[in-house]
Amino acid sequence: MPVTLRDVAQRAGVSAMTVSRVVNGSGSVDAETQRRVEEAILALDYIPNRLARSLVSQQTRTIGLIVPDVVNPFFAPVVRGAETTARKAGYRVLLCNSEGDLRLEREYIEDLVAHRVEGLLLAPASDRSRVALLPLLKGRFPLVLLDRSLPDTDCDHVISDSVAGARRLVEHLIAVGHRRIAHFTESDDVSTGRDRLEGYRQALEAAHIPVSEDLIFRTTTDRIGGYRAAQLMLHLDPLPTAIFTVNNMTALGTMQALRERGLKVPEDIGLVCFDDVEHLAILSPFLTVVDQPGETFGTLGAQLLFERISGKAGNRSRRIVLQADLIVRQSCCANNGVPAR
Repeated sequence: MPVTLRDVAQRAGVSAMTVSRVVNGSGSVDAETQRRVEEAILALDYIPNRLARSLVSQQTRTIGLIVPDVVNPFFAPVVRGAETTARKAGYRVLLCNSEGDLRLEREYIEDLVAHRVEGLLLAPASDRSRVALLPLLKGRFPLVLLDRSLPDTDCDHVISDSVAGARRLVEHLIAVGHRRIAHFTESDDVSTGRDRLEGYRQALEAAHIPVSEDLIFRTTTDRIGGYRAAQLMLHLDPLPTAIFTVNNMTALGTMQALRERGLKVPEDIGLVCFDDVEHLAILSPFLTVVDQPGETFGTLGAQLLFERISGKAGNRSRRIVLQADLIVRQSCCANNGVPAR
């Protein structure tokens, strides 16, 4: 008899509703309970019915690609790289936008597997995405993670060195005279946010600048998130002399809030971020950024995936860490020591 959700609940010593919350990524479940449920899922080989019916390998010449935000300019070249590589291999790509929502991401994973994709490229919404991937990992389904890693997940990864990139950005701010530097980051359960925060801390500590938790603002990685974080930061007295945002969309929202306050970048406050905005950089090269090779993420991820699909990859998972370039422009000129008004 197939293992049911109630079997998992009984083994983990929790309710079926709690197991459902863990599997679906919905609701609040504490870390210890989630760990027990995940261990029960692995021990019992539990696979949701829809996936269980669909994990039989079939040749459809199709792969799936799930990203958390198709509006984010970083993911456009990622998709382009994956599609170009797939087309050359005679494959099609089914693109899904999870919107960073765990439940939507899980539904897309199930939908793609149900449509018999032969492999999956995924930029996970958060660390909790691992629960939805457990059946795929157990069934050795071809899977490659892009941009973001997951803890205790044995599969191929293509990521960048976000710690080093963030450290270089903050070191540059320090080099031109900034000491009071704010950081707008994302939640701690997203690897890129953790890594960029770590790089921020390392740069400050290496320069013997105390790390102030009051200057760290956790927000969403979109324009609204940047705007909201900047609104909170503007209540500080004195204001920071520079801001490091976790990505380009957050930087755009930050810029909007600063302009509404009458503050100019870089005259009143410096601004740097991860990821370039390709078309804006051509029209008006302004933002100092760490530029990640988005298209390379998609190209290498697809290549790793096709090696998995064809059986050419070995048993060991592979991890490719890409380096990012620091591009210095006008948005963080030398600080004259006068705090922003």
